[in-house]
Amino acid sequence: MTRTELLHLLLGQARNHGFEFRRWFVEHIGVPWPGYNDALQWLATGRRAGVLLFSHGFARHFFQSGERIAFLVAPQTFERVTASGEIQTVHRKAHMRHSSREDVWLFHLREMAAAPEPLRYIRRYLITEESMSSITEEIASKQEEQEENYDDENLVRDIPPRRRNKPSS
Repeated sequence: MTRTELLHLLLGQARNHGFEFRRWFVEHIGVPWPGYNDALQWLATGRRAGVLLFSHGFARHFFQSGERIAFLVAPQTFERVTASGEIQTVHRKAHMRHSSREDVWLFHLREMAAAPEPLRYIRRYLITEESMSSITEEIASKQEEQEENYDDENLVRDIPPRRRNKPSS
């Protein structure tokens, strides 16, 4: 996905929440409106995308305060020390998360500022067919793996329930 395509999708999501790109562009960039495609190309060159990403107006509309936001958490692998002192490797698969906070846009602006690549950070909050297909493929492969291992499991025999002794009357 190119930077222009990513910005187009980000603007589309913000526009669904009431963001007016044309008004923002004229007010913050200070040049006459060149048209949507030219304005998008201007933002996509160099590091100009940060002007939009770190704009309070854009962030307020992209990250709606108080609404549940769905985002994709990438797969992770890390090591941790258990209570017994052993080092354990933890593998977490990619999954969807939901969050809702007051002034969530301020939180995300701080996190995006700390991130090495702000566009990559905000892309997590853009749910596209591409990201959904990768999750569904991972879930499907996991289910197939579990079905294959089903035959290898040691099955417990069905044990009949214990009979109760009826109290004598």
